[in-house]
Amino acid sequence: PRLRAACTDLCWLLTRGYADKSAGTLVGDRYALTERQRIAVRRCACSDEQLQDRQRRQITDPAQLAGTALEIDGYNVLTTIEAALAGGVILVGRDGSSRDMASMHGNFKKVAETPKAITLIGQTLTRYHLQHALWYLDAPVSNSARLKQLLLEIAAEHRWPWQVELVPDPDRILAVSSAIIASADSAILDRAPRWLNLASEVVKEHLPNLTHTLSLPK
Repeated sequence: PRLRAACTDLCWLLTRGYADKSAGTLVGDRYALTERQRIAVRRCACSDEQLQDRQRRQITDPAQLAGTALEIDGYNVLTTIEAALAGGVILVGRDGSSRDMASMHGNFKKVAETPKAITLIGQTLTRYHLQHALWYLDAPVSNSARLKQLLLEIAAEHRWPWQVELVPDPDRILAVSSAIIASADSAILDRAPRWLNLASEVVKEHLPNLTHTLSLPK
């Protein structure tokens, strides 16, 4: 309840034009939140305007995806599904996006859940009848080349039409792409013309019995 109250207050402040950082500090201090709790609240909050704008551009009808290209924020989607499989905390933000608590710090380590997470994502994408899916991975993150190879191997095994590109900054590409993008990154969602809530769709389809999801108020 305290986290939900803090999220409600932060959304109220953001709606009224308060800066993200100062508003987050104010709310965190008001509720005496730990650093991890502050991160959770910030990842779930957005202003009324952001919420309405994201909802307006969100693809919710699977039929709209048939025959299209989907561009995927690779680490953003993959780490969320890995966390869900591992029993980690999955946050459902005000905009409905599923986000994990992990942060990338220049290093990606393949874990036991990685192949399974990739497979579940692929199974979800299959029902959209895409023309192809293009994964973007951060080239500066170590082991991205190995992850690219793993993605391509799993895709070849299932005959999924996937491409994988290593780029310096996927966020910059995805934020201005004319394609439908899959991400829960707020900076991308506030700019991309069309987006798919892919991580949430994977969790809903394959991991419906999650008990560690923290849903915060809309």
